Amino acid sequence: MIDLTAATGVTTYQNLIDGEWVAPSSGQYFESINPADIEDCVGRFPASDVRDAERAIAAARRAQKEWAKHPPSKKAAILYKAADLLEERAEQYGRELTREEGKVLAQAIMEVKRSAQTLRYYASEGLNVTGQTLPADDGSFLYTKQEPLGVISVITPWNFPISIPARKIAPALVTGNTVVFKPASDTPLIGLRLAECLYEAGLPAGVLNFITGSASKIGGILVSHKDINAVTFTGSTYAGEQIHKNSSFKTRLQLELGGKNPLIVMDDADVEQAVRMTIAGGFSLTGQACTGTSRVFVMEAVYDSYVEKLVEATRTLTIGSGMDEGVKLGPLANESQLRTVLEYVESGKAEGATLLTGGEQLTEGELRKGYYVSPAVFVDVTPEMRIMREEIFGPVIGVMKVSSFEEALALANDTEYGLAAAICTADEKTATKFVDQIEAGMVKVNKPTTGVAYNAPFGGMKNSSTATYRESGRDALAFYVQAKTVYR
Repeated sequence: MIDLTAATGVTTYQNLIDGEWVAPSSGQYFESINPADIEDCVGRFPASDVRDAERAIAAARRAQKEWAKHPPSKKAAILYKAADLLEERAEQYGRELTREEGKVLAQAIMEVKRSAQTLRYYASEGLNVTGQTLPADDGSFLYTKQEPLGVISVITPWNFPISIPARKIAPALVTGNTVVFKPASDTPLIGLRLAECLYEAGLPAGVLNFITGSASKIGGILVSHKDINAVTFTGSTYAGEQIHKNSSFKTRLQLELGGKNPLIVMDDADVEQAVRMTIAGGFSLTGQACTGTSRVFVMEAVYDSYVEKLVEATRTLTIGSGMDEGVKLGPLANESQLRTVLEYVESGKAEGATLLTGGEQLTEGELRKGYYVSPAVFVDVTPEMRIMREEIFGPVIGVMKVSSFEEALALANDTEYGLAAAICTADEKTATKFVDQIEAGMVKVNKPTTGVAYNAPFGGMKNSSTATYRESGRDALAFYVQAKTVYR
C-alpha cells in the first residue's frame, strides 16, 4: 500500500483498484477523525470522484468472468484464509475500529471476530449453491443452474463498519460476482483492513475494488452505472429511497434501512430483566444501531417500578472513550450525529414529554474532546411526538404506559418501520401472539432488540427494507445469483 505519511504522522491511504493502491484522480483527501478526541486524525483517505468510480467498476467488470470460473473450493479457501487473518489481527483491528467509530473496545474486537465467522460461514455455504432438476413431459433433461449477477456495488454504514461489509462481500464473492466497495466516510480504515485481508488471502486483482469518498460525488454512479448489476446498501431510509429512484429497473436492489423498534413490557415480566433488555437494546453502541430499542410500552402494573429502575440503571452507565476499561457508552460517531440527537431531545421537551435523565452534551474533562451525550429517558410521551416516530440513531428512549397487550401491540405496529421488536413476558401464549402479530422482520422474546446471528436471515418490513432479499444466513445467497433454466 502507498503510504504518504505526512510530517504530522498521519497516514494517507489510497483506493484499491484492480489490485493496486492508487491515488484519487482529484488528488484530494479527507480526514477520518476519532470521535472520542476530535484532535486525533485516524488517517487521510481519497476523496474519490466519478473517474475513480468508473475505473473501479471497469476493473470489476474485467475480472468477473474469470473469477466466476474459479472452482468453488478455491473461492472458499480465500475466505477461510481471510477469516484467519482477521482473527489473528482482531485486537489491532478492534482498536482501530474503536478509534475510528467510537464503540467500546470489547464490542469492536467482537465485531472483527464476528466478521471472521461470517467469512467462514459463506465459504462453506458457497459450496452448496445449486440448482434443481425438474420432471419434463417430453422426456427432456430439465434443470436449473445458478449463475452470478456480475458486478455488485456494496455501500455500507459506519455503525458496524466491518461486520456489515463482511456479510455483503462474502456471499457476493462465493457466488462468482465481483465487487466495488464503498464504506462510510466516517469509518474507511476498518473497511480497508477487510479488503487487505481478502487480497492477502489470494483474491485475484479486480475482484474486490475499494474506494472512498462522499456519497454526493460517487454514490450516484455506483447505483446507476450500466455495468452495475446489483446494489446492496445498508443505511437510512431516505438514502435507500434515493438509491431506489436513481437505479435502473435492471439493477437488483437489497436495501436494509431504518427502524423505530419497540419493546413491550408485560405485567408478568421480570422488571429487572426488562431494564437490562432496554439498556442493552437502547443504549449499547450509544444507541447507534438500526435495531436499537427506542420505544417502550409498559403495562400499568409495573410501569412505576420499571421507570424507577430504568432511570437508576441509566444514571450508572459509565461514559467515555471506548478504549477505557469499564466504559459502557462511547461517543457518537460524528458531530452531525451529536447535533441530531441533541435536536431530538429539545424536540421531545418542546412537544411536552418529560425528560427524566440524560440528553445533555458532556463537556467536562476528557469528554470535552469528543462527541459525547448522556443517555436520555423520556416519559409522558405520546405516539405523535417526533421522538416516538422518527429514527434518532442515538441513546434516546421514550417510555409509555399502556393498559393491555392489545393497546401495546397496536402502538408498537403504529410506525412506518418494521425492523426489530421485542417483548418481555413470562407467558408463552402472550409471547406467541406477539410473534404472530408484530409487524417486524426480526422478533425477540425476552431478549434485546439488538443482536443478529450471522447464520440467520436479517431484514425488515415496511419502510425498513425493500423486503425482496434478506441479508445474512443462507437466504442472503439468493440475492447474488440468477437462475438459468436448461432443456436438454
